[in-house]
Amino acid sequence: MLTDKSTSRPGTPATATATQATRRSHDDAPETAELFARLAALDEGPERDAVRDELVAAWLPMAHRIAGRFRDRGESVEDLRQVAALGLVKAVDRYDPSRGAFESYAVPTITGEVKRHFRDRMWALRVPRRVQELRNRVRVARRELTQNPGSPEPTVAAIAAHTGLTEDEVSAGLEALESFSTLSLDAELSSGDDGYSLADTLGAADTSYDVVVDREAAKEGLRRLPERERAILYMRFFEDMTQSRIADRLGISQMHVSRLISRSCARVRDDVLGRRSGGAA
Repeated sequence: MLTDKSTSRPGTPATATATQATRRSHDDAPETAELFARLAALDEGPERDAVRDELVAAWLPMAHRIAGRFRDRGESVEDLRQVAALGLVKAVDRYDPSRGAFESYAVPTITGEVKRHFRDRMWALRVPRRVQELRNRVRVARRELTQNPGSPEPTVAAIAAHTGLTEDEVSAGLEALESFSTLSLDAELSSGDDGYSLADTLGAADTSYDVVVDREAAKEGLRRLPERERAILYMRFFEDMTQSRIADRLGISQMHVSRLISRSCARVRDDVLGRRSGGAA
């Protein structure tokens, strides 16, 4: 289906051939106007499917070329070609021959499909669209600032001046450049004998803080207890005395000591919870 632009067909004026050549900007843009006209005139069925497949096959090299623009961005070329081919199929299905050349419609359609793939599928974590846009602007700016051989790596300030972004926005975009994938918590961060994983460097919740908070919260309630009940709680929980020994020291029954401990603890707990709910309100 590819047409040699350097020669004209028999009976075709040279001016017509020149016009066709100027409309086709790449060698992988075949002349398929007649096929699209046939496709538009056919009803659903095997014949229409065959013409559609022929059009997709004819324009597939162009889709592969567009996919090649996105190489080295963390996705395999084969996968990119598959995505571009999907965009080509959509372009063939939606193209209206009366609204201009197919290439002018197909190129943005295929390019958009590949970009959506990066936006929706390549991020291991979902990030805001704003961050994705910053990443793209920073990436393009770095490429433009280093396109001359020997150009140094641009600084954050240089990229900010080139793009009109703030330095904080540029920093966010630079961080997002390497954020397509996540790092496993089991990833080794040291290759030596004392190797450790990323999980080993992460902090964990310290339950001692909860003890401190509870202890400070209970102080005021403890101060409000009668002196004897405070003494019983101190002997039981700080001196680790049994209820029998406490009862012997105070000259009361063990059952009475048990009731006093339960009542005192409940009073302190209610006092703490009441103050916390009052603070929240």
